[in-house]
Amino acid sequence: MASAELLLVSQAMPHDPQHPASTDSGPDAVLAAFRKSIDNIDAAIIHMLAERFRITQAVGEYKAKVTLPPADPDREARQIARLRKLSEEADLDPEFSEKFLRFIIDEVIRHHERAAAG
Repeated sequence: MASAELLLVSQAMPHDPQHPASTDSGPDAVLAAFRKSIDNIDAAIIHMLAERFRITQAVGEYKAKVTLPPADPDREARQIARLRKLSEEADLDPEFSEKFLRFIIDEVIRHHERAAAG
């Protein structure tokens, strides 16, 4: 959720810093709204990763068919640089983004190596 959206959510929800996260009347509505947003974002991430891996699976099968190597270090370097820049623009830690992307790339390469092995 973008910071402007978070601001809108927090302004729309009653918030009293004197009250704990949970009261006798039930859970904190602000915290519940944030958690619902996090749950929705997590679900979207999972679906997007699944789609990304469906596409990279097809790439791996194609590479195996035409005997291209499973890894493409030049492409990987360009992607990491591009996504680090996007991270900076989105006010997200580029080191975290690179680690996350590297984890995904390593998994994709593992799939491509498996496809190449038959």
